[in-house]
Parts: sequence; structure tokens; C-alpha cells
Amino acid sequence: MGMVFGKITVETPKYEVVQSSADYEIRKYPPAVAAEVTYDPSQFKGNKDGGFSLLANYIGALGNTQNAKPEKIAMTAPVITKSPGNESEKIPMTAPVVTKGDNNNMVTMQFLLPATYKTAEEAPKPLDERVVIKEEGERKYGVVKFGGVATDKVVEEKVENLKKSLERDGYKVIGQFLLARYNPPWTLPAFRTNEVMLPVE
Repeated sequence: MGMVFGKITVETPKYEVVQSSADYEIRKYPPAVAAEVTYDPSQFKGNKDGGFSLLANYIGALGNTQNAKPEKIAMTAPVITKSPGNESEKIPMTAPVVTKGDNNNMVTMQFLLPATYKTAEEAPKPLDERVVIKEEGERKYGVVKFGGVATDKVVEEKVENLKKSLERDGYKVIGQFLLARYNPPWTLPAFRTNEVMLPVE
């Protein structure tokens, strides 16, 4: 019941707040291990989040685990997305679902695995060859938190405002934005936690 009201009960990435202002936080995230899948949304009837089920199957969130051990892996938050049309790049966080897009309309969705996995070799091997395990290095982001439904329009506005604030304060944005969604889809919109993140030097 708590998840309907936005209670986050799963592991979330650890980070250090480097600077905090009224407009944003600058956060530094430590290295992490991620499972990711790259796909064309048309493979999932146009759903940008269609790769979620492949990753959820890998960790065993939807029943039987689809990894070689088989080992159930704890779900983490947030889910991170990068919209199609943005240039490809690495994605941050220490245990979420991450999605990013490239210029070919392909989308990459990523779950950061629990912090107990320190290297890609420690994570169970996926049975589905579309799921790839990789290591993410240390990352630094400008971050803005907001509630409600993260529609394309709302996200675009948040990203534009964040970018202006960061550049005003002398930060160099070095990549495309990420959208971090911390709650499942059945969480009431007023209780949802979302973040937009821009990588900075």
C-alpha cells in the first residue's frame, strides 16, 4: 500500500552532495554495475519503456530469474530514461533502471544493480543475450527533483531550466539529460518522485 503513496522501499543509489542551491544539487555518484538492454521502441508497440520486462526478467522481478545462476537480484530505484533523439552516452546512478536513446531512435534501459555487486563479473550472466552487464564509473550530475507524472513536456521544461541554471553558475554540461523515476506506475501521481539529471564536469 505504501508504494501507492510514494514510499520508496528499495535500494537507491548512494551519492555525495557536492553543492546545493535553490535550483539544483550537484551530486557525485560512485562506480556501479548495471544491466542494460538496447532496443527500438517499435519492438514494444512504440513503448519507450518496453525494455523494462527484459531487465525485470533478468533480476527475477516478474517470476523466474533469467540469469545463469539463477539468482534473484533485488529491485532498485530509480528507473532512469533517456529519450530517443539524444546522443548515446553512459548513464549514472547506483541501482536504478536507466533508459537512454541515440540518434537512430534506439533506446537503452538500464537497471543499476544493488551495491553488493562491485564488478560486472560478480553479477549473474543474463540468459537473454539482449541484456548486457557493464560497469559505470564515477559520475557527477546537476539534479532537480520534482513530483507528478514525468510527461515529455514537463521533463523538457525541467531540463531546460536546469541547464540554464547550471550554465549561469559556471558548470559545463557534458552530455544529454537522464530522467530518474523512483516509483512504480501505480503510485498516485501526487506522491511520485522524479529527477532530471545533467552530467557536468
